[in-house]
Amino acid sequence: MNLISRHLREDVVFDVACPVNRLSGRDAVLSGFFEPLQSALSHIRRRDEIFIGGPNRREPGGHWIASVTHYVGNFEVPLFGIKPSGHLVFLRAGEFYRIEPDGQISEAKIILDLLDLMRQTGRFPLPQMLGTEMLFPGPATHDGVLPAEQADGEKTLDLCEAMLADLKAFDPETFTSKGQTGDEGYWHDDMLWYGPGGIGSNYRWSGFEKDHRASFLTAFPDRVGGDHYCRIGNGNFAAVSGWPSMTMTHQGDYLGEPASGKSLTLRVMDFYRCASGKIMENWVLLDYLDLFQQMGRDLIEESNSKA
Repeated sequence: MNLISRHLREDVVFDVACPVNRLSGRDAVLSGFFEPLQSALSHIRRRDEIFIGGPNRREPGGHWIASVTHYVGNFEVPLFGIKPSGHLVFLRAGEFYRIEPDGQISEAKIILDLLDLMRQTGRFPLPQMLGTEMLFPGPATHDGVLPAEQADGEKTLDLCEAMLADLKAFDPETFTSKGQTGDEGYWHDDMLWYGPGGIGSNYRWSGFEKDHRASFLTAFPDRVGGDHYCRIGNGNFAAVSGWPSMTMTHQGDYLGEPASGKSLTLRVMDFYRCASGKIMENWVLLDYLDLFQQMGRDLIEESNSKA
């Protein structure tokens, strides 16, 4: 803990996925995030799949690093209220850290995929995932950990920003958006989309529409996204996040939850790998415990009630 503490400013602020939420100050971050993780997962260690850094294009600016990682260990003690399994787990996480000139962390946003952790314990509270349940793989090129800034980061981020701008509008009958596919499209024909617990992963644009986009846009047709606090690019990788990124109205059934008409928000993290002017892979972290809490459901309680 001393090593972690030395890299945190005294007034550091962590925003962590539900049910942790905001932690203000070094002591609160240590006791509210790092200590529970170390207690719950015995002999815990990290396995970073993506680790990049760069200047932030969005306010508040500054230099940020972003990662896709797994916290690995035997799940021996309850974590944030979730019953343990007593077995090996890979707890996936998306992380964004603001690094000050003195090298200390002043701010962090972290989404732990606690819904997927529940799946690994055998107590999944939602219907079967639309896509494929799987461990997040690293980049197909095995080069996602970048200890220094590399060329082309700005170009990579430009591509992802253009895609996001055109993704906002869609045809309500076909769920297609301008410029996404084809020879001039943003996405490679063999794109891979790695989704969080509740959704799962899919292959090619047709799989993305079938296993995620159609159901999401049917449930939340007025969704507006892209409200990001951070956008960075480094080499062939880019990362963006909003807290929340999306605002929307719950107008259709979603993952077994009937339409409620409620106004909702969604915390989002996206990580991209690009090559030859195309998006090849997309890793996505969503705070679904927070989303379903806004719908009136406690997924941790529902999970714990299962045998």
